[in-house]
Amino acid sequence: MTDSHSVSTPHEPALKGFFPGGRIGVSLLFLANGFCAGSWAPKIPAFVERLGLSESALGVMIMLFGIGSLVMMPVAGAAVAKAGSRRVSLITGFALAPMLLLITMAPEIISAAVAMFLFGGFMGAMDVAMNANAVAVEGAMRRAVMSSCHAFWSLGGLIGAAIGGAMIEALGLYGHAIFLTVAVLIMLLAAIPTVYGQDRPHAEEGAPKEKLKLPLTPLPWLIGLIALASMIPEGAILDWGALYLKNDLSASVAISGFAYAAFSLTMAAMRFAGDLVRDRFGAVTTLRGSAALGMVGLFIAGMAPDTMTALIGFAIAGVGISNMSPVIYSAAGSIPGIPSGIGLSVVTTLGYSGILFAPSVIGFMAAHVGLGTVFMVMPLLALLVLALSHIVRHADRT
Repeated sequence: MTDSHSVSTPHEPALKGFFPGGRIGVSLLFLANGFCAGSWAPKIPAFVERLGLSESALGVMIMLFGIGSLVMMPVAGAAVAKAGSRRVSLITGFALAPMLLLITMAPEIISAAVAMFLFGGFMGAMDVAMNANAVAVEGAMRRAVMSSCHAFWSLGGLIGAAIGGAMIEALGLYGHAIFLTVAVLIMLLAAIPTVYGQDRPHAEEGAPKEKLKLPLTPLPWLIGLIALASMIPEGAILDWGALYLKNDLSASVAISGFAYAAFSLTMAAMRFAGDLVRDRFGAVTTLRGSAALGMVGLFIAGMAPDTMTALIGFAIAGVGISNMSPVIYSAAGSIPGIPSGIGLSVVTTLGYSGILFAPSVIGFMAAHVGLGTVFMVMPLLALLVLALSHIVRHADRT
């Protein structure tokens, strides 16, 4: 069995140049998905106020988002296996585009809960499909592109978070929701001509269909634990950063959106350099250094006496956390003896259970100890990452 990261198949023609069409298309997919995630962050305070939600109730809403994602992720994986990542990425992207508008229009808690479930479901499904497309582009280009793809996701998150608060104040909640829906649709329409579509399986005539099953070896599951510990902080900043600045540090609505924006800014910048960093220092060293720096930033944010210090802490956390997920995904798709899709599905599900479910748990914790304390103790997750970091060596390319 060949490694899809390094060898193109007869059905997967090599893509020429540093930034060919397939790479442009998948980058736009990541940009659109990240823009939706970032645009959600500055809407949270108004969402809480409009529906009269407590921190625990918001935690339940975020948990519904997570349940929707984890329900749809395996469905998207099966769809990718049948129809290819191009078609599934675009379908789920167009379904995701109006979700924040539906959340904004929800008149009461029940309809808001349904909208949150759908929002999480389509975001998670698109995430699986576009990451599969990035793996296919890597195989066709015969070089790593995962970090730069995630950089475009962070860039989308930065744009959505940075402009969200100001646009809500200028256009109102509905005007902002309509704007971001149209913006996502434009990104997806621009992506259609260039999204790579040669990863659809082509079984040989007469060959029996291979049954996909979960791996019995521990390696992908251990890499999944690293992903879990690495992605919990990202979900915490996304869903609780704005509320932390507004409630604990008395920031305005416009400024509170910059919690995730500061994080996304440094994350995007470092991810554009991530492939070069990994080639220079290796996957294991890159992961260890990234984990240490990311947790230092979270500690600074949690103990911050004012908004500016907290923003600096979130920015440092972004530098550290930036290249953890790309290294982990590359390792998951390069495990010897395991098809890349299977390894990625295990790690993606475990990892995103952190970014999706942990923030809801944080909501219950915050009600008792405060968000600042939660951010201060989160660096303990680095211990698990450091203990298991040696197993991501498969991400290195020779």
